[in-house]
Amino acid sequence: MARIVQVANFYGPRSGGIKTTMNRLGAGYIQSGHESVLIVPGVRDSDEQTEAGRLITMESPELPKSGGYRVMTNVDWLCSVLGRIEPDRLEVSDRLTLRSLGWWARAAGIPSVMWAHERVDGVLSAWTGHALGTPRIADAWNRATVRRFDRVIATTNFARQEIDRIGWTKVSTVPLGVDLDQFHPYKWSADERFAHGGDDVDALIVMCSRLSKEKRPELAVDAIRSLQSYGFRARLIVVGSGPMEDQLRRRSADLPVTWLGFVSDREELARLLATADVVIAPGPIETFGLAALEALASGTPVVASNTSAVGEIIGSTGGRVASPDAASMAAAILEVISTGEPHRRAAARRRAEQFPWHKTVHEMLRVHGLTHGSVPTQVVA
Repeated sequence: MARIVQVANFYGPRSGGIKTTMNRLGAGYIQSGHESVLIVPGVRDSDEQTEAGRLITMESPELPKSGGYRVMTNVDWLCSVLGRIEPDRLEVSDRLTLRSLGWWARAAGIPSVMWAHERVDGVLSAWTGHALGTPRIADAWNRATVRRFDRVIATTNFARQEIDRIGWTKVSTVPLGVDLDQFHPYKWSADERFAHGGDDVDALIVMCSRLSKEKRPELAVDAIRSLQSYGFRARLIVVGSGPMEDQLRRRSADLPVTWLGFVSDREELARLLATADVVIAPGPIETFGLAALEALASGTPVVASNTSAVGEIIGSTGGRVASPDAASMAAAILEVISTGEPHRRAAARRRAEQFPWHKTVHEMLRVHGLTHGSVPTQVVA
């Protein structure tokens, strides 16, 4: 049995992909006979047992204008906690603020991996508004980061491109998974459909996204406007919150858009995704797209930006990719809708079935040099 410790910032009550990933991996490690520990930021210090393992929360300040995300800034305290826990393996899901943990693990003789959940060049481009100099800056940052860890884990080929670009070979591609029971086409609900669309819409379009600049949520709003110009009556359901919400509400004041905010009830989310006709994922720099995969598992095709990794997830049968502009995304939505509903829903579900969580857990244990209930050996070189 090995003690696997996962550490991340941006894990909280309203976080999406990272929280789901850590919890599912932790639960999977336990089911495989290992011990799981998660260390995350929060409002106050706590230490509790969960289905994902031992959850240690460190009181941390809130990041301004982040929509409530908190960041562990006391890395010395974090290292002291890790020292007391004595991990056999360390996973770090933050290469921006916690990369020094790689050095700590190296000094302690503990194999470590870093999850590349985002692309540094993409984040820089999104926040600076231009790409001039971005690859050079990202490459310098990545070179200084990857050498601190034994291995980098990317969830898609798109995510690992900037790691490959700097010539780093100790990288593995491990796709994330989806709960194929929780997200399923049988969750389709006539009541849900009527509540959101009634008889007045041709399609329900859902966007599950943090409403922040790098996610480009305004593309979904503008796609609805473009669909109206074709005479196509679509309603957009927005699931998520973030710093752009007020701006987006003003932008869509004359459009059929429903704002649900963050939906914490996973069953409610599953019903909504199964009842939607299309899920739109406009983010141009997404490195995976867990919400898109949950949509596919629900039998709902996805329209995504052709500049992101979501195209790798939906493949050739789970929807369409389009240029990250409103007109192109609207045209892709119409193309998807034109396919017979039973066919498109079945194809989406089949695609999702290629991504069960147990496959992700198995692959991560292999990377760690572990099997079911095994004692630690050498991490995969």
